[in-house]
Amino acid sequence: MRMSRFLLFAAVAAAAGGLAYFILNGKEGAGEPVSEKKPIDEAYGIIQERAVHQVGTDELVEGALRGMADVLGDPYSTYLTREEAAEHEESLSDERVGIGAEITESRGRFIIVAPVRNSPAEKAGILPYDEIIRVDEERMEGRTMKDLLRLIRGKEGTDVSLTVYRPDEERHLEITVKRAAIPQKTVESRLIEKDGFTIGYIGLSMFGEKTAEEWETHTKKLIKGGADGFIVDVRGNPGGYLRSVGQVAGSLLRPGTVFAYMEDAGGAKEPLETEAPEDGAYAESMRGMKTVLLQDKGSASASEVLSGALRDNGRAFIVGTVSFGKGTVQETLPLSNGGEMKLSTHKWLTPAGTWIHGKGIEPDLESEQGPLYGLPSMPVDGRYEPGDYGEDVGYAQRVLGALGFDVARSDGYYDETTTKAVEEFRDEEDLDPGLAMDSAFFRALRTRIADHQASEANDKQLQLALGYLKHALRSGN
Repeated sequence: MRMSRFLLFAAVAAAAGGLAYFILNGKEGAGEPVSEKKPIDEAYGIIQERAVHQVGTDELVEGALRGMADVLGDPYSTYLTREEAAEHEESLSDERVGIGAEITESRGRFIIVAPVRNSPAEKAGILPYDEIIRVDEERMEGRTMKDLLRLIRGKEGTDVSLTVYRPDEERHLEITVKRAAIPQKTVESRLIEKDGFTIGYIGLSMFGEKTAEEWETHTKKLIKGGADGFIVDVRGNPGGYLRSVGQVAGSLLRPGTVFAYMEDAGGAKEPLETEAPEDGAYAESMRGMKTVLLQDKGSASASEVLSGALRDNGRAFIVGTVSFGKGTVQETLPLSNGGEMKLSTHKWLTPAGTWIHGKGIEPDLESEQGPLYGLPSMPVDGRYEPGDYGEDVGYAQRVLGALGFDVARSDGYYDETTTKAVEEFRDEEDLDPGLAMDSAFFRALRTRIADHQASEANDKQLQLALGYLKHALRSGN
C-alpha cells in the first residue's frame, strides 16, 4: 500500500524534538558529548573509536534519528533526510521537473509503463515497455528506484540521456530527453450516458496542493454538460492534504458541517467544519447532486476522511470494498540538519466519532472487481517451454485463468494444463502455432489485459454505482 501523505503543520513535539536538537548540535569529537543522554554519548564514542566500519557523524546522527522514529512501532512515523523531505514535498506539489513517464520496477528492471501525454518522454519517442538500461552513461543494474529518479530529475531545460531496450524491436536505443516541469493532475472527469441519464464521473488520484481547484473546474464542467448526478472515485487514492479534503467536502456539504474530528495525544477533540465555495450558484448546484462514492482497499487516509464525511452526513452512497483503515495524522517537523521528522500526532475521527484505524470504512454495497480487472499489465518477456518454471510463467497462468482458460496451477510450473491453455490462447490470437510463451505471446497477453481494463463494461464496481445512481435518480430518493 502506498504510504499516506496526510499532512498537518504544527510545532515540534517536545520530547522527540528536544532529543533531536541535542544530537544534532553536539560536538563531533569521538569523546565529546553529543546529547544529554549518557547511553547515546557512550554508543557514539564507542562507534567512533572502535568500529571497523566507520561512517561520518552525519550518518550516525541520521541513524539515531531514524531509530527514534522506528522504535515508535508506527509505520507512518519516520525520519526523512534533506533529500527525502524534498522528494516527499514534491510528491504532493502541483508540478515536478522530470521527463514525464510512469516507471515500474520489475525484478531489478526499470520499465516504462507509459509516457505522460504530451510530455518530454512522449515527444522524444519513449514507448510503453521500454526498459531503462542507462541514464547519462550510468548503468541501472543493481540500482534502486530512488537512484533512478535522482538521475532522471534535474534542472528544468537540461537534457538527460537514456539508453533503453525495446523488446518489440529487440534492440537498444539512445534517447535524449529535455527535462521540463510536468503538471501533476489529480482529478479526471467525463460524462457517462446511462439509460437516459447523464452521470458525471470524477476520479481523484490523490489530494494534492491543487486538487480542490481541479475539483471545482471539473465539477463545473460536468454540471454545465448536464450531469444529473455524480460518481466520485477514490479507489487507489492514498491520501494527501487535509485542507484539500475539506474544500472538496465543503462543495458537497452545507457550510459549518463537521466533516471530521482531530484528537490529540491527550484526547482533546477539535471539530473540522466545512466552508462554502465562493461561487454561491455552484455551491447550490453541488449540494443538490445525488452522489455515489467508489472506494477500495487502496483508498486510505485523506480519501477515507472524505468517505466518512459523506457517509456520516448521509450525503453519498458508498460502493466497493472496505477501505484501507488509516486513522492517524502526520505532521512534518523541520530539523536543523535540513531533514524532517514525520510524526503521527493526532487521530482523526469521522463525524459520528468513529476511529477507523485498522478497520476501514465499510461500503453500503460491497463489490469485488473481476479477477482480470485488478491484474496489472506486467512487462514480462522471454521464452518459456513446457516443463519450465519461473515467475513470468506464474503471472501468465494467473492471467490465462482470469481469461477463463482451464489452468490448474499458478505457481510458475509450466504443466500440461498450462501448455493446453497457451496453445488455445495462441490460436485465438492468430499467433504462430506452438506451445511456448514467447515475446509474441506476452505482447498479446498484455493487449488482452489492456483492452479488458479499458472497457467501462468490465468495471463491475463502476457498473453497480451507475445502476444505483440511475435508480436513485429515477425514484427521487
